[in-house]
Amino acid sequence: MRFTSASKTVALLISSIALMTACSTPVKLEEKPVPIVEKPQVVAPADTNVVKEVKAVEVDPLTVGALAKRSVYFDYDQYVIKDEFKSLIEAHAKFLLANKGRKILVQGNTDERGSREYNIALGQKRAEAVRKAMAVFGVADAQIEAVSLGEEKPKATGSDEASWAENRRSDIVYQ
Repeated sequence: MRFTSASKTVALLISSIALMTACSTPVKLEEKPVPIVEKPQVVAPADTNVVKEVKAVEVDPLTVGALAKRSVYFDYDQYVIKDEFKSLIEAHAKFLLANKGRKILVQGNTDERGSREYNIALGQKRAEAVRKAMAVFGVADAQIEAVSLGEEKPKATGSDEASWAENRRSDIVYQ
């Protein structure tokens, strides 16, 4: 079968029309908005007679006030408690009396001057002085342990009077 030029033209025209209609964009349909119906929520009326428990923030009493201070300072070569530290010792003694399950360690310290043996003995006397002062206020011996660190645990590392004064102390350590 032979195709004539007229039939070729008709075939070309039909295929062009078919091609064009196949690639055309689809017709958009109008979208109608659909109303959303919300049902109101039923809320129970507030009961104004109910009291809710409020949790109080607990503050550790050992971190505020006089109990936050834990060092008793001494004069050079002395183990007598100065008047300015008696209220500090009394505050810790009252806390221990109110909290019989708590224990403390009193660490006696010295400055670097003097022999190691002398400083160990002086540190022990300083720790014992604080322990005895607390016992006067009624704290049980079982709640207090006194030890000497001598010059082994300095607060200040300098070799001047200010550093030495900082190191002549007894520290109260809660356990």
